[in-house]
Amino acid sequence: MRAPKSALRFETMVRICADLVILNTALLGGLASRHIFFRLTEYPENTILGPYFHSFWALSIIGIGLFYGVGFYTKGRAYASRYKALVVVQTTILVYIIFGFAGFVLPFVARVGRPALLFSWSYATAALVCARLWAVIWRRVMALESHSASAPAFAKPDSNDTVLLIGGAGYIGSGLLPKLLKAGYKVRLLDAFLYGREPIAPWTSHPNLEIVKADFRRIDVVVRAMRSVNTVIHLGAIVGDPACALDEELTIDTNLLATRMIAEVTEGQGIERFIFASTCSVYGASDLYLDEWSALNPVSLYARSKIACENVLLGMKSESFCPVILRFGTIYGLSGRTRFDLVVNLLSAKAVVDGVITVFGGDQWRPFLHVNDAALAVYLACGAPRQALQETIFNVGSNEQNCTLGELGRLIQRAVPKAELQFFEENVDRRNYRVDFSRIQKSLGFSPELTLSMGIQQVLEAIASGQVIDYKDPRYSNVRFLSEEIGPESLRFNQQQWVHEVLPSDSAVQIPISAA
Repeated sequence: MRAPKSALRFETMVRICADLVILNTALLGGLASRHIFFRLTEYPENTILGPYFHSFWALSIIGIGLFYGVGFYTKGRAYASRYKALVVVQTTILVYIIFGFAGFVLPFVARVGRPALLFSWSYATAALVCARLWAVIWRRVMALESHSASAPAFAKPDSNDTVLLIGGAGYIGSGLLPKLLKAGYKVRLLDAFLYGREPIAPWTSHPNLEIVKADFRRIDVVVRAMRSVNTVIHLGAIVGDPACALDEELTIDTNLLATRMIAEVTEGQGIERFIFASTCSVYGASDLYLDEWSALNPVSLYARSKIACENVLLGMKSESFCPVILRFGTIYGLSGRTRFDLVVNLLSAKAVVDGVITVFGGDQWRPFLHVNDAALAVYLACGAPRQALQETIFNVGSNEQNCTLGELGRLIQRAVPKAELQFFEENVDRRNYRVDFSRIQKSLGFSPELTLSMGIQQVLEAIASGQVIDYKDPRYSNVRFLSEEIGPESLRFNQQQWVHEVLPSDSAVQIPISAA
C-alpha cells in the first residue's frame, strides 16, 4: 500500500544537482575573474575552459561528498539541518582547501591558482548561503499561505452525532474528551479504567457523556457500544516500547487482534469514519527526512503492532469505510492522565527534583508533540470532510518541533539552570527519525498550539505547585504500572473462542509482526 523510498529521494537529488550547478558556476566564475584580473594588471592569462575541464570533476566530487557527509542532504545527526550560514561557510572553506591541495599533489587535477580559488569560494559560499536561506524563507511563506488558505469546511455536530471514544480515559483521550464535549458531540466513552476515573473526573456528570466501563477486547461490548454511533475513535492500546515488551502475546491481542475486531464491527455497523492512533515510531531508525510515503523501519514490538494495524485498516478502506490513521510524534505535556515515562516529561521532572538531566544518545532525532495538540488532531479528523481525509495516513506534529535529544536536554537546562546536564553515548533505544508534517497541515489545517518550552514549563509548574508529588509513582508509567501494580497476566482472558472468528490463522495480517 505504500511506495517505499530509496536512500536518495527525488528532493535530495534535486538539491545535489543544484549544488553541482552552483559549484561549477562558481568555478567558472572564479577562473573568469582571474582572467579579467590578470588582463587588467597586464599579466596575460588566455585560457579559462582548459583549467575548468581538468578540475571541475574534482571539485564536484569533493564538494558533494563533504556536503553529504556533514548532512546537507540527509538532515541527519551530524548536521542540525537548518542550513545555518556558519555551517555552510565552514564547509565550503573545507571543500576549497581540499580542492586546492588536490591540485598541488595530484597530477591529473589542474591547478586553478589561488586567485581563482578565492573568487570561486566566495561565489560558491554566497550562492549556497542564499539558496539555503531562500529555501527556509520559501517554506515559511508557503506554510503561512497554506495555513491561511481555505481550510477544510468542518462539519458542526448536530444533536444526533455520537462518537465512540475507546480508551477515552488515557493520556490522549482525557485531553480529547473536553474538546468533543465542548464542540457539542455526544460521547460514549469505553474504557476499562485501569488507572481509575480521575483523568475524566471533571466531565463525568456532563449530559452528553455516556460511560461504559468494559474491556474493548470483548466483541459483545464493542457491538453494544457502537449502537447509534457516527464516528469511532480508537485510542486504546498498550502504549510504549517497554510496556509492550512485557508480554508479547498480550500486546498482539490488545493492539492488533482487538483493533481488527473493532474495525470490522465498525464497518459492519455501517459507521463510515474510524480514527486510529498510530505512532511515528513506525519509522524506527533513519537519517532521512521522513513523510507518510517513506519506508518503515520498526525496531520494537510496539511499532510492529501499529504497522500491522495500519495494514489491516488500509486493506479495509472503501467508499463506505473511511479509516484515518494518525501517526503521533513523541508526546509530552500534562493531561488528565499524565505520564512520566516520556522523555520530555521525565527529563523535566528529573531536572527540578533530582537536579540532573541524563541524556542517552544525544544526537538522536525525535518529532515532539504536546498531548493537547495530539488531541486537537483527533478532533480535527473527527469533523473534517471526507475529501480532506483521502490520504488516510497523517503524521501528527510540527516541523519546528523536530529536535535532537541533546537539544532537548539543553532546552530543559535553560529552564532549570541549576540542573546538571549529563550526556551518555550508550543508548538502548535505537530510534532516530525526523518527520515532515506538511500533509496534516495542508489537509486538516492542523497547527500545534503549544511548544516544547511551554510543555517543559507545564511540568515544572505542576511539580512546584504540588499537582505532581512523586513523578516516580508507578501510575505515571505504563510499564511500571503494568508490571508492578497490575501484572500482565491479570489482563489476559480466554479469547480462543473469538480469535478464530476475528483473525483466521492464515490471515496475512500476522506477517508484519514476525517479518517487520
